[in-house]
Amino acid sequence: MEKLKILYLCTGNSCRSQMAEGWTRHLKGDLIEAYSAGVQPHGLDPRAVQVMAEVGIDISSQYSKDVSSLDPMEFDYVITVCDRARESCPFFPAKTMAIHMGFDDPPRLASDSRTEEEAMAHYRRVRDEIKQFVERLPQVLAEEREST
Repeated sequence: MEKLKILYLCTGNSCRSQMAEGWTRHLKGDLIEAYSAGVQPHGLDPRAVQVMAEVGIDISSQYSKDVSSLDPMEFDYVITVCDRARESCPFFPAKTMAIHMGFDDPPRLASDSRTEEEAMAHYRRVRDEIKQFVERLPQVLAEEREST
């Protein structure tokens, strides 16, 4: 059986999309070929690397990339994980289904934190929410396809 190809798209490809790619490779690598990219990439967030390492997933070798660098790769699904990426999502071929699954932005939330531990709590919460979403793959994608 051919694996589904999924692209997680975020604005910066620094945190949420990177965590989603890491979780998908870890939990669903036998079913899904996962990628991540951004519409304005700006580097891998060290805190994202740290919180993923806490659960035994090493994303330190992943890197922030522009969605255009993946052209001409074709995907079965493009999942936008932030509102800005949803608004500026580039065009994909008709066979590609775009789905929005928004998650809070840990760097933005952490910017108001008084301590590093408080900042990391935001990253951990979003990491765990992304895990819950990935655990429901690919079933949640099939349900989404049926509802459109």
